[in-house]
Amino acid sequence: MADQTHVLFVEDDDVIREATQLALERDGFAVTAMPDGLSGLESFRADRPDIALLDVMLPGLDGVSLCRRIRDESTVPVIMLSARADSIDVVLGLEAGADDYVTKPFDGAVLVARIRAVLRRFGHAGGGDRTEGAGAAETGGVLTFGDLEVDTDGMEVLRAGRPVGLTPTEMRLLLEFSSAPGTVLSRDKLLERVWDYGWGGDTRVVDVHVQRLRTKIGQDRIETVRGFGYKLKA
Repeated sequence: MADQTHVLFVEDDDVIREATQLALERDGFAVTAMPDGLSGLESFRADRPDIALLDVMLPGLDGVSLCRRIRDESTVPVIMLSARADSIDVVLGLEAGADDYVTKPFDGAVLVARIRAVLRRFGHAGGGDRTEGAGAAETGGVLTFGDLEVDTDGMEVLRAGRPVGLTPTEMRLLLEFSSAPGTVLSRDKLLERVWDYGWGGDTRVVDVHVQRLRTKIGQDRIETVRGFGYKLKA
């Protein structure tokens, strides 16, 4: 398992759990599959996987609550699995700290592609904790925007002199904005650059992450340009 990417897969449907585990293992992943949220949390804490796949609807501890528990302890990437593309559970999962989501029923190849895309942008195979700053490209230097300082070498952010804890996805998003302050970035461009989507994706992923980032660096720091996208105020 040491040489393989370790996936924690939490799914209460026996057929989906077993079939997906076999498919992921055929693609070279090491998979720990759990049937409910509480056993999933125990497995996460014991094994520290490289990535977690969480079904939204789980017995005992639902997937959104499980994601929130994981995010309290770690920056390990999380992908939510939802039965409906228009479900409010998708947004709740993203707000809880998930990095992406996949709608069920899903094609195995699509799921593998999304897993690999998430791992590529995190820049490492192993799981992270709150002390790690991996996952974003280094551009060098300290950028200052009012009371906000972005250290692109150390992957650290300060607001009014105080550290701001960002997930790797949030950090990558902030780096995209800070590399072009005052420039409007469309949701599609952000999906391509931050989420590594070579295909069309759901822009709700962008919107929720922008809102999460705003709560940490200041609500007025990122401006919405209606009909176009977002920009960082210089």
